[in-house]
Amino acid sequence: MINYPIKFQPILQEKIWGGNKLRDILNKETEFENVGESWEISGVKDFISVVANGSEEGKKLTDLITEYKADLLGKKIFEQFGEDFPLLIKFIDAKTDLSVQLHPNDKLAKERHNSFGKTEMWYVMQADQGSRLNIGFSKNTNKVEYLDYLNGGKILDLLNFEEVKKGDSVFINTGKVHAIGGGILLAEIQQTSDITYRIYDWDRVDANGNGRELHTDLALDAIDFEKKDDYKLEYESNANESSNIASCEYFTTNFLPVEGEIVKDYSNLDSFVILMCVDGAAEVEVNGNTESIVRGQTILIPAITETLKIKAEKSELLEVYIK
Repeated sequence: MINYPIKFQPILQEKIWGGNKLRDILNKETEFENVGESWEISGVKDFISVVANGSEEGKKLTDLITEYKADLLGKKIFEQFGEDFPLLIKFIDAKTDLSVQLHPNDKLAKERHNSFGKTEMWYVMQADQGSRLNIGFSKNTNKVEYLDYLNGGKILDLLNFEEVKKGDSVFINTGKVHAIGGGILLAEIQQTSDITYRIYDWDRVDANGNGRELHTDLALDAIDFEKKDDYKLEYESNANESSNIASCEYFTTNFLPVEGEIVKDYSNLDSFVILMCVDGAAEVEVNGNTESIVRGQTILIPAITETLKIKAEKSELLEVYIK
């Protein structure tokens, strides 16, 4: 039986747009100059998370699923996904703007890439003054108009930009164009998928003068050309209570500020639980086993866990599971 708070070794990703906040603010150990992403829990091929603590230290996430099955994932989740972990959990630091991109839905991703689609959400942990996200289009458009703007170098005129601050959260449906702007540090919860269609990259080139690949043709059948104000996520912030931020078929994310000591009852939840610390620090106790968690750290709670205790002077957590 596996019944303790599991930590994993972060998988750091160097990116052309990355910065130093993952190292300097979230204390990730790295020799990279431009650290863009910390993959906290990953079942993506070639980037499988490795346990960093406890009796299972050194084992891969896939090994845990093979050995513990529903005890780790939950009965229905294991029946649906087998040995594929269904979520990819990240912290992202954008020193400069990410490319404008979108992700295909499940059907298209399966047909083209034998992959899941990529529905995701962001929680802003820190944002420099004036930092913005691109979320969708500024008006309804269509393929013809979109290509006219894109090929004419006017695509930014067609995009919707939103200034953000700490605590803001947005939901990104498949097909919605989007980009994280420079100066933003955030937590990302998404389906397990690394399929991205890049449509604009700010005319950036590498040291050899080469631009990154764009996916103009692939993106055309995947883009949602309708302007939709369905991305802003409102939630409450009540000490020691889980308040829902986002809920969809792929994941549920709650905001959980902890002051003092609380006990969480998961006896009726048929799912693993992921706790991401987005501010402060806390201690998480499961079955007599205690692990500390500080800002920028993530813990996986096995589905077999019925109750856990959280202690904190003051902490803000994201609580993630699949209903």
